[in-house]
Amino acid sequence: MATIGLDKLYYATVTEAPITGHETYGTPVMLAKAISAELSIELAEATLWADDGAAEIIKEFKNGKLTLGVDDIGKTVAAKLTGATTDENGVLISASEDGGDPVAIGFRAKKANGKYRYFWLYRVKFGVPSTNLATKGDSITFSTPSIEGTVSRRNKPDGNDRHPWKAEVNEDDADVLVDVISGWYTQVYEPDFDTGLEG
Repeated sequence: MATIGLDKLYYATVTEAPITGHETYGTPVMLAKAISAELSIELAEATLWADDGAAEIIKEFKNGKLTLGVDDIGKTVAAKLTGATTDENGVLISASEDGGDPVAIGFRAKKANGKYRYFWLYRVKFGVPSTNLATKGDSITFSTPSIEGTVSRRNKPDGNDRHPWKAEVNEDDADVLVDVISGWYTQVYEPDFDTGLEG
């Protein structure tokens, strides 16, 4: 079903275990008011040719690009996402050596039926936000920042010994527990394959 809205844009810090690199997530915090989110995916592809035809075709997630349009990126969020620092005078300083740590990104999109589709991207590393400025003319034009990040799979495997990069759920799916939706922003969703259900 088509989506007609976007809101509740959150991020959660990622802490990596020293030896394994397995991620644990901090408590989700609102990033900004969302204007747009564009997610594009790059796949690693391979084809095995045999007997004059394609015998095996493999397509796997390689990485993605997430571009967020937001109303504003404050100093605290900019520091967390890009590695910029605030000096003694409260001025945000961006340096060529900056590099933010990866974060998890969560948001929801309103569907045409009034219900929501929820997302968590498990590992996103952002660059410096872009800024568009324009002088005021005869009409008012809003200039808002956008920030682009690279989406990658997480190091920590799930219960199926796979490395997820995204979690996505529709709140109106028949088999979705109410607690999953109500707790979506209290913590980064952790895949659960230990229920004993076949699937």
